[in-house]
Amino acid sequence: MAMITVDGVEMPCPSTFSWGLQDISASESGRTEDTVMHKNRVGQKRKLSLGWTGKDWQTTSQIMHAFNPEYITVKYPDMLSGQYETRKFYVGDRTAPVKWWWVGNQRTETITFDIIEV
Repeated sequence: MAMITVDGVEMPCPSTFSWGLQDISASESGRTEDTVMHKNRVGQKRKLSLGWTGKDWQTTSQIMHAFNPEYITVKYPDMLSGQYETRKFYVGDRTAPVKWWWVGNQRTETITFDIIEV
């Protein structure tokens, strides 16, 4: 089983995978004059920070194409539930610095981006 699938397609195993949980607070949240911080959580969303290192251009292109749609369905290991989950995400800004070791061996140094649950 692949660590991550995007819209049903298995992705190469990421070199880095960081799971995060973000609280969504109500608009009236914040500090009041009684100096109490009112969180007023209305929901939570997952954020996954993904990275791959040393991939050839073909693999880099495969990853970039998979994460290019506006919204994607991702199956991934969820640290809160302790099992694989499938959720809908959007993708943040993507970067892929390139290394040239010698002619014919162009590789991306890293591919990194975050995906945030919708």
